Amino acid sequence: MILPLLVKLTDRVRRVTTAPQNYQKHLNITYLEVNNISLKLDIYAPKNKNEPVSTLIYFHGGGWISGTKDATLSSILPYIKKGWGVVTVQYRLGNVSLAPAAVKDSLCAVKWVINNGDEYGFDVNKIVLSGESAGGHLALITGMLPASSDLDHQCPDNKKIKVAAIVNWYGIADVVDVLQGENQQDYAVEWLGNQSDRLNIAQKISPINYVRDDLPPILTIHGDADTLVPYSHAVQLHQALEKAQVPNELMTITDGGHGGFGNKEMTAIYETIDHFLGSHLHQK
Repeated sequence: MILPLLVKLTDRVRRVTTAPQNYQKHLNITYLEVNNISLKLDIYAPKNKNEPVSTLIYFHGGGWISGTKDATLSSILPYIKKGWGVVTVQYRLGNVSLAPAAVKDSLCAVKWVINNGDEYGFDVNKIVLSGESAGGHLALITGMLPASSDLDHQCPDNKKIKVAAIVNWYGIADVVDVLQGENQQDYAVEWLGNQSDRLNIAQKISPINYVRDDLPPILTIHGDADTLVPYSHAVQLHQALEKAQVPNELMTITDGGHGGFGNKEMTAIYETIDHFLGSHLHQK
């Protein structure tokens, strides 16, 4: 079973790293120096475009304690096929810095893209945030935090973040819920660590606490049998967004777990994403 999986993964990597030829790769660009660490991002920019292109910023998953930006290639391939600009982001994991370091890093990464996007032909008015699991959380929180937040003070500038949309793949909406209680998850406990104010931090970085009427459109994809990020997070976020009259959609994958959806489900998901983004980005 392992060999076919490796062959499939290798083929996906090969397709992204070698094609299409009309793309320029800019790998391991430093977007932030913090605690003697150089944080990197990768840029995939289409060549010879007459107009700036819509751009995806993608955050990898791994419970904030594992994963790499290089493991997101299969997730960004559909956007590259559409001719979008794509950015994948490295952030500090829990073994390097506890929460909320990953959130602070992600905020700075988005600001870096907004500030430097013109150089790569990006339309900074059509930036979409996305990610899976912990990456979904980072996409949500970076796109939802109000300008009054102090979590972006490590960034080189204080420019306000404004994005066109968020595509949330089974991301954590309520960090407190996975830190303690019946839905407690080891990854959340490890990421928050033994900080004395960990509950306050968890509240501060929970997207569910920042729902308001001026948010960008949000699409959530979540399996209703997910055992790592409760499906209830998606439902509660959707209900809160509906109440605030924020354009949003919840796509439930029946009997779906924590990702690993089948080909039929993935086809339907990307059709939904295309329709959702198409209906909202054209208004920008």
